[in-house]
Amino acid sequence: MMDFGKVAVLMGGASAEREVSLMSGSGVLKALRSKGVDAHAFDPAERDLSDLKREGFARCFIALHGRLGEDGTVQGALELLGIPYTGSGVMASAISMDKVMTKRIWLSEGIPTPRYQLLRRGAYDRRQIIEVPDALGLPIIVKPAREGSSIGVTKVAGYSGMVAAVESAGKLNDDILCEECIEGDEVTCPVLGQDDGAYALPVIRIVAPEGNYDYQNKYFTDSTQYLVPANLPAGEEEAIQALVVKAYRVLGCRGWGRIDVMIDRVTRKPYLLEINTSPGMTGHSLVPMSAKAAGISYEDLCVRLLEHTALDAGVPA
Repeated sequence: MMDFGKVAVLMGGASAEREVSLMSGSGVLKALRSKGVDAHAFDPAERDLSDLKREGFARCFIALHGRLGEDGTVQGALELLGIPYTGSGVMASAISMDKVMTKRIWLSEGIPTPRYQLLRRGAYDRRQIIEVPDALGLPIIVKPAREGSSIGVTKVAGYSGMVAAVESAGKLNDDILCEECIEGDEVTCPVLGQDDGAYALPVIRIVAPEGNYDYQNKYFTDSTQYLVPANLPAGEEEAIQALVVKAYRVLGCRGWGRIDVMIDRVTRKPYLLEINTSPGMTGHSLVPMSAKAAGISYEDLCVRLLEHTALDAGVPA
């Protein structure tokens, strides 16, 4: 194993996903220490990032989720400090955190993603909100454009629910994404590596209570089923793996990520929903689950990610 030096596990932070980040970071910290890594917890919401340089940290494992941790801001600060970090760089992180920008790039590359309309807070009225289902159909998914962990997401079954759903998402973000609802199998697929070396881990099929894979069912219940092997029809898993690797590469991601996919139950066509560039590492999280199915333990996964810490700017000064 490499000599990693003093490692900071960045966890907590100030986003709406702070609670999940603390769970992820605690798991990573324990795993790295079990492997003999000189790892320490570091919460950017409670300490200044300049302490990382002053206290001699050589690398950072980013276990932050959401805004101010997964959106390129912390990555940019670490670039200035010259401290290599896990995961994608500044641009890829910023684009991937924005679901609309991600969709625009995927669509330009011929990667299938559900149809959508963007509403900007303060730039629409009630009539425009009600008209969105006319274009996209019902049911419809309404969510903040830059949040994760299904926070602020509403599945709207009828016109009467649109205004409340948009208002709920608008409390979290100025940009509200209204998305065509693809009914069918919900799957997710992690990717490790970079460029031509990027590769997909096994696909996981998610079976949530009443099909509702929300924040509660993601992290705080044992009712959701995670099927790996996913037991999809012949050839579908391989096709999805190839598609998510392409989607990961065109965004310029590195290190690791996880892409969520819906498979239309009638056509069996996969539609990519979004990418997570700092995925969860909790007891319910999907990347460690998929890695385990590929023969990679949680501890070895953490070390492998740490081995690929990098800077956009190259070798630190």
